Amino acid sequence: MTGHGNGHGHGHSHDGMDWNARLDDLRHADRLVEPERATLAEALVGADTRSVVEIGCGAGGMATALAAAMDHRSQSTLTLVDSAPELLGAAESHVRDSGSSVDVRTVLWDAAGDEVPSALEPADLVFAGMVVHHLPDQAAGLRRLAALVRPGGALAIVESGLPQRILPWDVGVGEPGLEDRLSGYQQSWFREMRAGIHGSVRMPIGWSRALREAGLVDVRSWSYLVERPAPVSDLVMRAALRRLRFLRDSAAEHGTADDLAAVDALLDEDGPHYVGHRDDLHYLLADTVHTGLAGRAG
Repeated sequence: MTGHGNGHGHGHSHDGMDWNARLDDLRHADRLVEPERATLAEALVGADTRSVVEIGCGAGGMATALAAAMDHRSQSTLTLVDSAPELLGAAESHVRDSGSSVDVRTVLWDAAGDEVPSALEPADLVFAGMVVHHLPDQAAGLRRLAALVRPGGALAIVESGLPQRILPWDVGVGEPGLEDRLSGYQQSWFREMRAGIHGSVRMPIGWSRALREAGLVDVRSWSYLVERPAPVSDLVMRAALRRLRFLRDSAAEHGTADDLAAVDALLDEDGPHYVGHRDDLHYLLADTVHTGLAGRAG
């Protein structure tokens, strides 16, 4: 599940990322977690849900799951929102190609913007997966999203619960515990990325409290696992390699020379330590869902 920013035609967002360029990776990630997305959509779409807005729809994997959960309901609508035009078009096509009967609409918008487009009408469910942590002012972003929820409807966000795990503790190159150290370097990278966003504001509270402060009630949280044990399929191996390359990139400024050399050895397709030849990689992560309801008038 992805979050993006700015409605500029080139797809770069306020977080400095070119989300249009990540379409293939996002499509692959959607395939990897398709079963979990379907289960999540079924849990979020209630019996009376007729309208859903997805903020940061990415390549359309979650959008397709939400559409399937609403399928065959009369006058149901799914509004896809993203800042990257290519992703928005890809997500719309993905949902339509699934054969869903849901009315699909699209809105090009940066959720970091103060002005909410008039095309975005209040919905029974507003969903944002891995989006809010990219916004300069996360609390203000939650208030904007909460304002899009009809009275009695729900806002649901997904944010990381536990980091991905792919490697054994000792990979045979470098010091044991490499993945733990790489995760630490990633945290340093993320902290600097957020600090570099124009207008960045700290939010020194947890997501549940932030939802309550955004005016929502009956706030709940739960987590779900994405678990692919060893030996992994080609699909999961590709995801593990993508994860390791990301960790290498985020460690470039903070990692020790020995740890960077170890990761390079793991990514060297011609070397003896290439992870793509291992049968003991796994893929494990936990994402956390936070939901809250918009109070009814009176």
